[in-house]
Amino acid sequence: MTQQSARHHDHPHGEGHGDRHGHGHGHGHHDTHLDWSEMAPLLERQAEIASPAYAEAAAWLGTLAPVQGIRRVLDVGSGPGVVTALLAEAFPVAETVAVDGAPALLARALARAEARGLGARVSTLHAELPEGIAGLGEADLIWAGNSLHHMGDQRAALAEFAGLLNPGGLMVLVEGGLPTRHLPWHIGIGRPGLEARLDAVHAEWFGEMRAELPGSKDEPDDWRALLADAGLTPAGTRTFLTDVPAPVSPVVRELALAHYERLREGVGTRVDADDQATLDRLLDPSDERSLHHRTDLFHLTARTVHTARKG
Repeated sequence: MTQQSARHHDHPHGEGHGDRHGHGHGHGHHDTHLDWSEMAPLLERQAEIASPAYAEAAAWLGTLAPVQGIRRVLDVGSGPGVVTALLAEAFPVAETVAVDGAPALLARALARAEARGLGARVSTLHAELPEGIAGLGEADLIWAGNSLHHMGDQRAALAEFAGLLNPGGLMVLVEGGLPTRHLPWHIGIGRPGLEARLDAVHAEWFGEMRAELPGSKDEPDDWRALLADAGLTPAGTRTFLTDVPAPVSPVVRELALAHYERLREGVGTRVDADDQATLDRLLDPSDERSLHHRTDLFHLTARTVHTARKG
């Protein structure tokens, strides 16, 4: 399975970190195959917008583990490396490794690190996961940002990750939170509540994506329990907010447009004709109520970070 980031697209419990940092799933797609390389620019923009929240999360991790004691960090499902760079900045003596299954995304991760003066401490590792977990090497901190849910047997994958941690090491999962919102409930066209209906469509897609993964197991999203079952000691959970109010910058508007273009492409017959027509109007640059011109467009989401320590 190819792993992607953001770090950052949406699934029922929150957006990939582009974030997988800024990553995500092809929201609403009938075809659950995701071309992460093609999505790289979108993933990168998503992660950049969420960067303040991820930087805050990384700083919090520094209160849970001794910053000077973190010598090797794995960013699993790094995508284009936005969070990789943030982790490298938060843990200044560590080698930080971007791990992904898409070479094009790893190239972007390395270029980003070099541009930020981090090239000496950031490296990349091409790996198909979960098959390649054992080859990732030992680490003091493993960050899996919206990447674990791309592995069929999440429990088994977590146990393997736990086996890579050095004593006192920290396992970090970014899973869950809240779906991203861009529009108010009543947008003046179509029936109110469009985004809630699109969330329902995507929840259905997400279940299909999970079921189609090799070795898929129907596992409840009790992350604290799963971390404990992997032999780790839960060390705290926090949720971090990304709040970009209206009016938004051109970059945020561009991201919203890209998000809705993928929605329109993917939902097909999963939404009714009225909602399809609304999506068409939202994407029509000649329509004054489209995303191109709306003054009520915003970007609001929350990502939940779960941590556990190896004894």
